[in-house]
Amino acid sequence: MGGAFVYAAARTPFGRFNGALAGVRPDDLAATALRGALAKVPELDPAAIGDVVWGNANGAGEDNRNVGRMAVLLAGLPVSVPATTVNRLCGSSLDAAMIASRTVESGDADIVVAGGVESMTRAPWVLPKPSRAFPAGDATAVSTTLGWRLVNPRMPEEWTVSLGEANEQLQETYSISRERQDAFAARSHALADAAWNSGFYDDLVVPVEGADLARDEGIRPGTTPEILAGLKPVFRPGGTITAGNASPINDGASAVVLGSEAAASRVGADPIARVAGRGASALEPQLFGYAPVEAADRALRRAGIGWDDVGAVELNEAFAVQSLVCLDAWKIDPDIVNTRGGAIAIGHPLGASGGRVLGTLAHVLRERRERWGVAAICIGVGQGLAVVLENVSAS
Repeated sequence: MGGAFVYAAARTPFGRFNGALAGVRPDDLAATALRGALAKVPELDPAAIGDVVWGNANGAGEDNRNVGRMAVLLAGLPVSVPATTVNRLCGSSLDAAMIASRTVESGDADIVVAGGVESMTRAPWVLPKPSRAFPAGDATAVSTTLGWRLVNPRMPEEWTVSLGEANEQLQETYSISRERQDAFAARSHALADAAWNSGFYDDLVVPVEGADLARDEGIRPGTTPEILAGLKPVFRPGGTITAGNASPINDGASAVVLGSEAAASRVGADPIARVAGRGASALEPQLFGYAPVEAADRALRRAGIGWDDVGAVELNEAFAVQSLVCLDAWKIDPDIVNTRGGAIAIGHPLGASGGRVLGTLAHVLRERRERWGVAAICIGVGQGLAVVLENVSAS
């Protein structure tokens, strides 16, 4: 089997809930990211794309079930380019990239575009269908924006706690203080702001037509641990998790162009990084924040390297507490993690975040001249994913 390589990556700026991207449909966001990634490799004939694999956690509304195919059509690609949509909740677009890399490695396609999208603002309310016609009584509309909905009563109650309560439990188990969480969150804002100011994201982020948004909308320059310490806990009285040390609700899309080594001539560019290892893991649903630990360890073993070899990590910051638990378990230098900011500042549009961390990692490796990097993400209902990248210019 051959290798799979990252050739280009792009994403939209991430908008706040009910913010600058609220008027943009998710299929249009997806098409924007897809066009943006392909614009990085202008010599590539879109007809040469063997498949498009797209991540999306919702699918219940304007995502229209197979939003990957919608993105292909709306982006103006040839109708002969196939596309599928995958759903692994928060890990959907990283899962899409993993599937795309396997497709390239197996030889089933030479060039595959992976990506993901979420408009959490525009996620619809849903009503369960009645068991019989014309029932008496009221019906309740359920938001599909985030978390459990229409829960099967056979599910154990401890599995179906809110994402925030699950992370409060994680905090109790691993003794992650409020002070550490707030410091981690403030660092995320400072690094994201500095990255934008330095021009790092200029090559990664593409504008959304009709939206007045030049950069990620949730970044708050000047955020300090002292400011965050004044926020009240959200999920428990006396708890540690606040709106300031957890990722917000967002809208956005991301895309990554992958291909074989031989595809360079058709892509018209040299690859940025090689997909060297992949890992997936699962555990009890309420412990989902810890799941990246084993996923990354598996990916490293498959890449044939260890944590001592890793020079950069992009870990999606769903919550500060779960991020810190993962860093403590890996025993790595925090200074190599999310050096250009993380999801607490940048945002976490569920289906798009995996593509964001993977594309960012490829560019960070190139910029810092590090050889090995890890992109990892936790996933609701107890799963984690990770990918190891090798910087081909440093190998």
